[in-house]
Amino acid sequence: MHCPHCGEQIPRPSRFCQHCGGKLAQDQDQPDDTAPRKKLRSAANRGAADTVPEEELWHGSYSKLAMIGAWLGAGVMSLVSLALGLFGGVTGELWLAVIAINALVWAGLMIRYFYLRFSRHYTLTNQRFTHLRGLLWRQTDRIEVIDIDDVSFTQGPIERMLGIGTVRISSSDQSHPELALPGIENAQIVAGLIDDARRKERRRRGLYIESV
Repeated sequence: MHCPHCGEQIPRPSRFCQHCGGKLAQDQDQPDDTAPRKKLRSAANRGAADTVPEEELWHGSYSKLAMIGAWLGAGVMSLVSLALGLFGGVTGELWLAVIAINALVWAGLMIRYFYLRFSRHYTLTNQRFTHLRGLLWRQTDRIEVIDIDDVSFTQGPIERMLGIGTVRISSSDQSHPELALPGIENAQIVAGLIDDARRKERRRRGLYIESV
């Protein structure tokens, strides 16, 4: 070992040079066996700093406006069939059949609406997407937003005017690789929220992995 001040040979370890009296660095030419522990401690501190609380970004269910197209279609069909029955001279059993068919159509639409309205609920947080299904028996499924690969939405002509649509999620989740969310109000905004949450979580996790 050589003194960094005068260049003379000195024994190791030494705190001062025996020739010039200069002070020597404590860790000069000596391995720092605490470096791995310091690195792990620093990574743990960064992980704690990167931990963000879970917060709700959106909550929704099947919209009451989602079946307006079906309601309008059923209304037109009912008016046309009743008009034909009144002015076409329909009587007896045939008239009862017309009424029964209209009643079944409206009953089917009502059952479908109430089932979708109260059996599906969705919640988006900054960490996961949760969807509940069922009326009597509820099933809860969760998809980590970091596992979501793609988000899209589709709208028909009437849906576009009302701002509703079907949001579709593609993910690497084993149980639900493809998930469709019909009848979502503000479908474009909701799809954007899910995509933003996915991007932010991937960016946050990526920065943390690089820092470690």
